[in-house]
Amino acid sequence: MKKLLVTATFILGALLTSNAQSTTSNPALSEGSWLVEANTNFGRAHASHTGFSLNTSDDNTVWNIGFEGGYFIIDDLALKVGLGYGDSDNADGRFSYKAGAKYYIESQFPVQLDLNGSSGDNFSPLFVGLQGGYAWFVADNISLEPGVRYDIDINDDADNFGGLGLNVGFALHF
Repeated sequence: MKKLLVTATFILGALLTSNAQSTTSNPALSEGSWLVEANTNFGRAHASHTGFSLNTSDDNTVWNIGFEGGYFIIDDLALKVGLGYGDSDNADGRFSYKAGAKYYIESQFPVQLDLNGSSGDNFSPLFVGLQGGYAWFVADNISLEPGVRYDIDINDDADNFGGLGLNVGFALHF
């Protein structure tokens, strides 16, 4: 797992340094802009989503609601944070959090690396998340971003909760 984390960090760093001098072709992704994002999750029930999800399996319903926001420190690169709240039939409510970076390759293909987790009911899973997708700008400041996400378990509470998921993001850029 450490090798995968180091490799992912290296790849993201290489992408950032190789394109850091280019100017963005989309003003919504320019330095000094803001991003507010809501994501949906299709896939495995997850303990720390900061988006919208509803999953039912084995007579247990898990739901989450949350948002993410970010600030573009350079063209195409936003530092992001997210907060959410979720509940399930088998556990009391929990608060979710996320912090990371999102980079738009060629101002069109977002990749994200983040640390995410949740806290509540004496259960605090922690994950490293990797995400990639496509940004379809339906207006100058609104994008739909379908993508694939993989969360890597990094503590004992997270065991068997990570994994692959599909999502659709809705982002407002200003």
